Amino acid sequence: MTATTEAAALTPAGALTPAGGVTSAEHVNAAVEAAQTAFEQGRQADPNQRAAWLEAIASGLEQDAAALVEIAVRETHLGPARLEGELKRTVFQLRLFADEIRLGEHFDATIDHADPAWGMGPRPDLRRYNVPLGVVGVFGASNFPFAFSVMGGDSASALAAGGAVVHKAHDAHRELAARTARTVTSALEAAGAPSGLFSLVTGRQAGEALVDHPLVKAIGFTGSTAGGRALLNRIAARPEPIPFFGELGGINAVFVTGKAWAARREEILTGYAGSFTLGMGQFCTKPGLLFVPAGQAAETRGQLEKALAGVAPARLLSERLHAGYADAVRGLRDSGGVDVLVEGDFAEAPAPTVLRTTAAAVRKNPDILRQEMFGPASLVVEYGDESELPGLAGLLEGQLTTTLQAEEDDDVTELAARLTDISGRVLWNGWPTGVTVSYAQHHGGPYPATTSATTSVGTAAIRRFLRPVAFQSFPASRLPEPLQDGNPWDVPQRVDGVWRRPSGARHEQTSGKEDQR
Repeated sequence: MTATTEAAALTPAGALTPAGGVTSAEHVNAAVEAAQTAFEQGRQADPNQRAAWLEAIASGLEQDAAALVEIAVRETHLGPARLEGELKRTVFQLRLFADEIRLGEHFDATIDHADPAWGMGPRPDLRRYNVPLGVVGVFGASNFPFAFSVMGGDSASALAAGGAVVHKAHDAHRELAARTARTVTSALEAAGAPSGLFSLVTGRQAGEALVDHPLVKAIGFTGSTAGGRALLNRIAARPEPIPFFGELGGINAVFVTGKAWAARREEILTGYAGSFTLGMGQFCTKPGLLFVPAGQAAETRGQLEKALAGVAPARLLSERLHAGYADAVRGLRDSGGVDVLVEGDFAEAPAPTVLRTTAAAVRKNPDILRQEMFGPASLVVEYGDESELPGLAGLLEGQLTTTLQAEEDDDVTELAARLTDISGRVLWNGWPTGVTVSYAQHHGGPYPATTSATTSVGTAAIRRFLRPVAFQSFPASRLPEPLQDGNPWDVPQRVDGVWRRPSGARHEQTSGKEDQR
């Protein structure tokens, strides 16, 4: 089945794609209206019911795994092992989110009973909890065709929050997007979810119409800084601006102290080479900068060449991405103060490139530190004295991650504070590629890493698509279930300032679940 015919077979009507494989504005409107109806029908589903919908999607993806991976290999040039692992991660994420919403902590249910003796004067009965935003438009990423695409973190967390999703397929894997969407909608239908809760649209015009639609209440995006900025500007121009949760560019700087360099230079360079070439450098967390002590360029080159000799080049995700990669590397290489440390190439399957510059050069031109090379290339920055590192960190823009390669007795207090200011995740003696789905994970960072202070990975991602509403002096029979004194959904409640945890078996079974990946 072709991408076009497969997409046309999707239900509801909002998921239809006419001949040519591009969704018209009329079909986008139908999809969003169907999603709004589904949202209204499903918003009162209890946590167990909604969790069951997520689990049904997870099971559907597992059952269709062989076909999905086969299509993904053909469209993305990624290997079967990588894609199978990514699909497994996607399925795990859905089930983890199902467990999370069964706990009910995302409601943040808070009850203040009426109190005539309240310190600032009589207090009325006030009760607050989080409600879903509504219909969420999601834009898929090319580099993770499962984990950050059709049923990736944005779609999964929006559904977990209680919303409905209209997903704009990435052009780099349209057939895979259509097949995945069919699997998702079939699973939801079999599980009894409202029709239209999830649908797929394709094409740039459809993406623009999705962003502009008045019933869409939030947008999730993973992609380039330029693409994300264009969406941000378009959203800001709407009559009703809406939340935009965009993950944009990433450089992911790594800082190596003098002691760490002296103690384990070869180990650090081997780890660096493996990390920036993982997935052919097409990870948003790829370490694009490595700050090291100056004076050992020849040794550094030799050890990097040795470490990179084991890298098997592969094709990049698309011809367009390959062209952009070549332009980015050439542009940075030819800028003043930058030279080549390890020569790569721009073949169909490009060999890795390592560029080199100095602390003096980047102080003169900080833009050197802000050029993302999306592919198997990275930049080594040589510094003269460790005292320079906090100032060099201050030249960086917002980062998804930064990393310290240091020894226990290193005084990196000031540097660590600078990195905390600009990063969403700070690592100690590790490498940023590899983002586990867990409770404490944070995948975000100050602009331009992301456009918000939220995370797109981990259970906290669910809260992006919620907003608080307070109910004052409502009759008990009119209160939403999480705010009722009887607590029929058995969720955590903060009552008159004191948290009361549910004692039901459901909470006991899920709250101690170990993270798996």
